[in-house]
Amino acid sequence: MSRNNYVFTSESVSEGHPDKLCDRVSDAILDAFLTEEPNARVACETFATTNRVVVGGEVGLSDPDKLNEFMGRVDGIVRDCVKDIGYEQEHFHWQGIEVQNYLHKQSAHIAQGVDRDGAGDQGIMFGYACRETAELMPAPILYSHAILRRLAEVRKSGQEPTLRPDAKSQLSLRYVNGKPVEVTSIVLSTQHSDAGQTSADIRAIVEPYIREVLPEGWLTEATEWWVNPTGTFVIGGPDGDAGLTGRKIIVDTYGGAAPHGGGAFSGKDPTKVDRSAAYAARYLAKNVVAAGLADRCTLQVSYAIGVAKPLSIYVDTHGTGEVDASAIEKAVAECMDLTPRGIREHLNLNRPIYARTSAYGHFGRAPEADGGFSWERTDLIEQLKKAV
Repeated sequence: MSRNNYVFTSESVSEGHPDKLCDRVSDAILDAFLTEEPNARVACETFATTNRVVVGGEVGLSDPDKLNEFMGRVDGIVRDCVKDIGYEQEHFHWQGIEVQNYLHKQSAHIAQGVDRDGAGDQGIMFGYACRETAELMPAPILYSHAILRRLAEVRKSGQEPTLRPDAKSQLSLRYVNGKPVEVTSIVLSTQHSDAGQTSADIRAIVEPYIREVLPEGWLTEATEWWVNPTGTFVIGGPDGDAGLTGRKIIVDTYGGAAPHGGGAFSGKDPTKVDRSAAYAARYLAKNVVAAGLADRCTLQVSYAIGVAKPLSIYVDTHGTGEVDASAIEKAVAECMDLTPRGIREHLNLNRPIYARTSAYGHFGRAPEADGGFSWERTDLIEQLKKAV
């Protein structure tokens, strides 16, 4: 039996965190390829360190001449990402960084399996949803993201000119009867411009925005605050710590509240089930909960490289199900084609919608008019009810 009274913690990192900067670059390159050709193949990795960004991986367009032309655009894409995030510091400036491009044509041995509608790799993917928040997401990760997103807004608007791009947040929430009721501790570390600013100075800047974001009553006299607990945080971003695509997979998903298959998302086109099937699993789990079939739902799918049909579908409703989990497993397979092609078509994933996912979570976001975050829709409710 699951516990009802406990404290659970999740963390988030900002768009300026070195790993997130790399996720952004990889996804921006992916979006550029998908703008050129909806069926483009991309598996792009990015590495960032002091004054340097290195891009590599496998890419593919149907026209080899276009592929060669596209390679010349990578430098500009990287600089635009770094500029938009806000890096103009001495040892990491969007104008002064050295960009090295090692992208190359996709392996024909990988392409042959995908070209016949199979999965681009083997693997396991998980989706999760719960009733803790209106977004059907675990509260600790949802609000950790929200804090950093709000601080990025006031930094970029000029409202808080001393804040800089690199930041991390962490929330510990106390649960009573399975519901979040109180922040027991909050950790917020943010890069800043003035070496003379103390932890108390930074807290005075960020606390109003944190209070604005969190539900009323969650912050109490007992809440522990740890704002820039090591003191000065002026040297940040890739100049302070190297970054790499795909190193924040728990931040990207459910903050540790649910299992993770291990595959990163950013820089991968939707033929890669690491990404598309994880989106489909979230979509199905969210619709199961939205349909009232369970208060919590974990859903797993698995694939083999070159094989279209998923090898398995597993559902766990954690004792909250209104129907048997096996009935939900059967229903989700009836309501959605879970082949890689079926997922791409159902969620309309062959479009440039990925750079926006690279920070503040891939899940718990509002579906957008151009198809962004399509996996957050709850349009399967009636179908699922009928199917069970």
